[in-house]
Amino acid sequence: MNKDTRLKASVNQRLTEMGERERLKELLRAKLTECGWKDQMKAHCKDVIKEKGLEHLTVEDLVAEITPKGRATVPDSVKKELLHRIRTFLAQHAS
Repeated sequence: MNKDTRLKASVNQRLTEMGERERLKELLRAKLTECGWKDQMKAHCKDVIKEKGLEHLTVEDLVAEITPKGRATVPDSVKKELLHRIRTFLAQHAS
């Protein structure tokens, strides 16, 4: 395991152990709903289903189809706020 992978695992473990990961997930859900991202993705899902046909599409196929757009369309402000909160949490809980 390389240094970046170990660091990521360590940060994730600390966030999980202290309950901050769940709080960040709730914040993310709220922010994505608030900015309309969730509705955009729901509409994109419907478009993909109409285009490919429900009988020819698995959940895995749908996820693979919408994931790139979903990641690309998360507003920068949401990403920055989450990153700021993670950095603040780590600074406060550094050991």
